[in-house]
Amino acid sequence: FTQAAREFRQITDIVPSQPESARERSERLVDGFLDKIDGAHDTCIRLLHEAAGDRASTHSLNVTVLSMLLGRAMGMGPQELRDLGLGALLHDVGKLELPDRVRWKDELSSSAELQFYQEHVAHGVSLVRKMKLSPQATLVVAQHHEQADGRGFPQRLPAERISALARIVALVNRYDNLCNPLHPAKSLTPHEALSLIFAQMKQRFDAPTLSAFIKMMGVYPPGSVVELTDGRYALVVSVNSARPLKPRVIVHDPKTPAEEALIVNLEAHPELGVRRSLKPLQLPREALDYLSPRQRICYFFERAVESSEPEDEGPA
Repeated sequence: FTQAAREFRQITDIVPSQPESARERSERLVDGFLDKIDGAHDTCIRLLHEAAGDRASTHSLNVTVLSMLLGRAMGMGPQELRDLGLGALLHDVGKLELPDRVRWKDELSSSAELQFYQEHVAHGVSLVRKMKLSPQATLVVAQHHEQADGRGFPQRLPAERISALARIVALVNRYDNLCNPLHPAKSLTPHEALSLIFAQMKQRFDAPTLSAFIKMMGVYPPGSVVELTDGRYALVVSVNSARPLKPRVIVHDPKTPAEEALIVNLEAHPELGVRRSLKPLQLPREALDYLSPRQRICYFFERAVESSEPEDEGPA
C-alpha cells in the first residue's frame, strides 16, 4: 500500500506536464493490482492498521481497491477490470486543477465553492483525454458523481445512461467519503457508512451494484469495531463474503500483548459471533488503546483465508 501510495503521488505530479507517461505508470500500477486479484485463489479486502500517505492518495487507492474487487465479484473480465481500475485511480485527478480550499466539499461550503468543486469533473475529463485513457476509463472520470436517481452532477444523467463501471465507482467513492471525510471527527464507522447508504441513499445507486457491494463488504465491513457475543471487544480486519456474519477479527485480550494479538476467524467458532457494532469511543479505554482503531480507514488486497485453515491465523 505504501509503495502504491508513493507511486500514485508521483503519477499525479507529472499528469499536467507528462500526461502519456502518467497514463503508462497508471496502467502499470493497475496491472499490478490485477495480478493480485487474478488466478485460482480468492482475494478479499484487508484493513490496514497504519494509514499511509495523504488523504488524496489514500482515498484514490481505497476506491481503486474496492472498485476492482467489486467488479470482479460482479463477474467482470480482465479488460473491464483494467478500465475500472484506471478510472477509479484517476477519478479525482481533476482536483489537481482546483485551489486547495475547494478540493473537498463539506456542509460549510458556499454555493460558489460547491460550483467550483463540481468543476473537478470537467477538469478531470480534460486531463485524462490528454493522457489518452481508454473511452471506458474516461467515462468513469466523467460520471463518478452521477446518481441513479438523476440528481448527480455534472450532467444529471438517468441510471440507464451511467456506465456500469461508473456506477461502481460512484458507490465506492461515496462509501469511502463517509468513512474518511475531510474532518475526521465526522467519520462514520464502516458499518455505519454501509447502513446509512442502504437506509437513506439507496435510490442514488444502481440496485444490483449496491446489493453486490453489501455482500462483498459484509454486514460488518473491515474497520468496524464490534462487541462479540461473549462480551469481548474486537476490530474486524477482513470478511468472508460467503459468511458475512463471520468475519476475521482482532480480539481484545488483556492477557496477550497488543503487538502479539491474534486474528481470530469467527467462522471456525460456531458458538461465537458479533453482538453489535460500536463507535470506537464506546469502547472501554483499555480496549480502545489495545485495538487502536484508526480514524482513517485504509484497505488493500489480501488472499482470502480458506475455511479449512487454522482458526487463529497469527499475530495482527
